[in-house]
Amino acid sequence: MRNVKNNLAIIASSILLSTSSISFVYAQNDINQIRKFENLPTYDKADLGCTIDNRGYTFKIWSPLAEAARVHIYNQGRGGKPFESYNLHLDPVTGVWAYTSQKDLMNKFYTFQIKVDGKWLDETQGIWAKAVGVNGDRAAIIDFSSTNPIGWEMDKGPKLESITDAVIYEMHHRDFSIHPNSGIVNKGKFIAMLENGTLSVNGEKTGIDHLKELGITHVHILPSYDYNSVDETQLPSNNYNWGYDPLNYNAPEGSYSTNPNDPASRIREMKEMVKALHDAGIGVIMDVVYNHTAMSDGSSFELSVPDYYYRKKADGSFSDASGCGNETASDRQQMRNFIINSVKYWANEYHIDGFRFDLMAIHDTETMNQVAKELKAINPSIFVYGEGWTAGDSPLPIEKRALKENVSKMQNIAVFSDDIRDAIKGHYSNAKDRGFATGKAGNEETVKIGIVASTAHPQIDYSKGNNSKFAYASSPQQIINYVSCHDDLTLTDKLNISMEKADEADRIKAAKLAQTIVFTSQGTPFMFTGEEIFRNKKGIHNSYKSPDSINAIDWNQKAQYKDLFNYYQNLITLRKAHPAFRMRTAEDIAKNIVFDKTSEPNLISYSIKNHANGDQWKEIKLVFNGSSESKKVKIQKARWIIIGQDGLINKDGLGEFKGGDVNVAPYSAFIIAKE
Repeated sequence: MRNVKNNLAIIASSILLSTSSISFVYAQNDINQIRKFENLPTYDKADLGCTIDNRGYTFKIWSPLAEAARVHIYNQGRGGKPFESYNLHLDPVTGVWAYTSQKDLMNKFYTFQIKVDGKWLDETQGIWAKAVGVNGDRAAIIDFSSTNPIGWEMDKGPKLESITDAVIYEMHHRDFSIHPNSGIVNKGKFIAMLENGTLSVNGEKTGIDHLKELGITHVHILPSYDYNSVDETQLPSNNYNWGYDPLNYNAPEGSYSTNPNDPASRIREMKEMVKALHDAGIGVIMDVVYNHTAMSDGSSFELSVPDYYYRKKADGSFSDASGCGNETASDRQQMRNFIINSVKYWANEYHIDGFRFDLMAIHDTETMNQVAKELKAINPSIFVYGEGWTAGDSPLPIEKRALKENVSKMQNIAVFSDDIRDAIKGHYSNAKDRGFATGKAGNEETVKIGIVASTAHPQIDYSKGNNSKFAYASSPQQIINYVSCHDDLTLTDKLNISMEKADEADRIKAAKLAQTIVFTSQGTPFMFTGEEIFRNKKGIHNSYKSPDSINAIDWNQKAQYKDLFNYYQNLITLRKAHPAFRMRTAEDIAKNIVFDKTSEPNLISYSIKNHANGDQWKEIKLVFNGSSESKKVKIQKARWIIIGQDGLINKDGLGEFKGGDVNVAPYSAFIIAKE
């Protein structure tokens, strides 16, 4: 997300408001807007903006309500006056205005301008700008084939049979490489990922070598499209933003390139980054924010077709389910077409392997289903997931929203599990609140909901769930498990505040336990960059525009917390080696996971049985102790291999155990297996 954080209570309250006058006003206004736009022609082809072929340079903008439209041609990406302007011609069947020029316009820049109600609106680069000048105010005309790295035609990401086989690592371009001790030359840039052999001052691997060493399968990179908040003419100033303020959805962000003034540079360098990660066996997930725009009245959407692309209230103001000033209307066909064609463009042109949708519940389920269907047709290994909530109420009916509660209506879509997140570490909105892994009783059933990926299980009592009261997922492939991300406190900061009276050793134990639960649960594990080296953000939970001193990863911590890094590495290795942790159906989970009867607080014990999902191990026993005291647990007599104990983990075994009583250490997991 960004500086506004979801609260599921908002969703609950929106349900209660559904019969109120407020919701009626929303609904009535939505009806008025639908009537206004329902007869407009739509256009689903992906050739809006500028295309080049043997006929010349064709400029197109969809604007069926415009009285006139024109395109201006510039020599530069900023400043100066147009040296050519062309009147566009309307096709009333499609609502598209177009003009083809046979002049050589390569490496020039352009803007559109439309006339509405007798007035020419401001110029706009259009919503389909794929290359842009500095700060993205003008679209650029370039030869895209010249931006392809050597070997690009053969480039492919990792092949996945199921999203549950992924291990996702969320990172920000700048955070990952900007620190002086990163050993990386191109700090904060796309091409930082091209640098092999980088080391911290302590000799530890950093950059892309660190990712390979850790063993993750995919990086989820915070917004890489061209966003609004960073002035690309003032680099390298200490100007930071997460990037959840979209400006140009289909062009890369210039501040991550070595030359923002060159439209081709950002495109070429982003492709080079993708290829470098693919060559390392790592997929690339793009964080996309189609739910709102950085600007409202002055956005390229409003300057193309006023009022069409946004949901509005009865008084004409922008509806604001995003908490950022506006929300887009995915349920309108042309906005739906835009989202679908945009993700397809990134998948085809940049070889993106997955998409994470910000505040996905602002979008409708039909749009999300079409997104997933079209992407799977391009690459069966592509996957889609998102935040199954909004930041406020919306005119979109609740039953149509891509909420986590509606995920069973969406094929090939996953949602974040706030159930397991808050149950493990404590509620995100209360820094001092503890969770199961930090000694607070009462979260056991909600952790179990997370373990079974929010699917129906005969031993789970959903009435005791903290956030969800029913099994909303029909498959573990619909759930992303995590304890922290870029939003809110890092796991380290959360532990530092909620366990302030404990020593660091106990907080590290709790961190290990928290991630052990995530990585051994059904669903797909997701971790926040730097958690593996106990990264903190100095207690700042909302660091969307904080300086590098807050956000940058201090790579010296890798040597300081090498034991923690090794634990993460071994945990990932364990998960990847054993398909029992990666079941693909709810039926398999219900059949193969058996919870033991435990009455003690902060204790969970269960088995994964029957060589689940083709695993070589017949049974895996997992015991989680989230209390500050040791817990005695009786284990069935058998020849067990100890896989995890007392803050250590090894897929090949730490020793043997014959069963009987075992003392499980405070804030730790005890994992054993038998073949």
